[in-house]
Amino acid sequence: MSDIYDLAILGGGPAGITAAIYASRARLNTIWIDKNFAPGGQVTATYAVDNYPGMPGISGMDLGEAFGAHARKLGLEPQREKILSLENISGEIKTIRTKKHEYQAKSLILAFGAEHRKLDIPGEDDLSGLGVSYCATCDGAFYKDRTAVVVGGGNVAAEDAVFLSGLCERVYLVHRDALRADQTLQEKIFACENIEMVWDSVPLEILGQDEVTGLKIRNIKTNEERELTADGVFIAVGIVPNTTLVKDQLKLDENGYICAGEEGVTSAPGVFAAGDIRTKALRQIVTAVSDGANAVASAQKYLWRKDNGND
Repeated sequence: MSDIYDLAILGGGPAGITAAIYASRARLNTIWIDKNFAPGGQVTATYAVDNYPGMPGISGMDLGEAFGAHARKLGLEPQREKILSLENISGEIKTIRTKKHEYQAKSLILAFGAEHRKLDIPGEDDLSGLGVSYCATCDGAFYKDRTAVVVGGGNVAAEDAVFLSGLCERVYLVHRDALRADQTLQEKIFACENIEMVWDSVPLEILGQDEVTGLKIRNIKTNEERELTADGVFIAVGIVPNTTLVKDQLKLDENGYICAGEEGVTSAPGVFAAGDIRTKALRQIVTAVSDGANAVASAQKYLWRKDNGND
């Protein structure tokens, strides 16, 4: 492609969608790229979103679609392509390569988001899709009237356990320490009679041959090992930022997140980070949306300075 865009937005979650909306309203010449066909990123895997203002209880899929519909109303649709490489991102003209195209832009907003962290224990990879899942809302229906194990102690794990309790006969929630989930979610867990807490425990192995039959765990206080009989294991132990494409080009923190404050400014001129991919204390839909808006404002300032010779 011969066009040099003012801005390239990479990613289609809440941060990327918001950035696209704000860039359109700012009349920036923008290319927007996302490999996923459903708008919303990780939002789509959330059963019910209770903390996004004005939309209490909306499903993640519906919220993602609402975000996408807002963008489409402005005539915005991302190029549905997988990005293979980012080149010269510290230079004045940055290059984005996909399988079919090469795009060039004066500035970038990185909104690749994050993906589910794995346990890295025996059986996890072999039984993925055969009883091992990272999305309770996607796969929970397969375990109606059966037994499931959720591993984790944050909001996602708590949401998964509560969601599965409405389908499963029994749900084990395995965690090594005190729950980190919001108090309202903890109250829901403790109110569910078919959720059994398995405290002070870590997973050792996912059991089964052709399908999951259970989870082997160890109590970290007593060192006792035991097996939980279960038909499905749902893993919710955090996320890993999708920073592979820039890990050698931008400053990252010790956990692989792009070092960037609220304005989204990264270590490379004209490159901004938004959403779960950047360093911050709270990774929520509402903060991702804020990041998308802030990143566009920062990109505008950068482009204005470049156009006016104020580097």
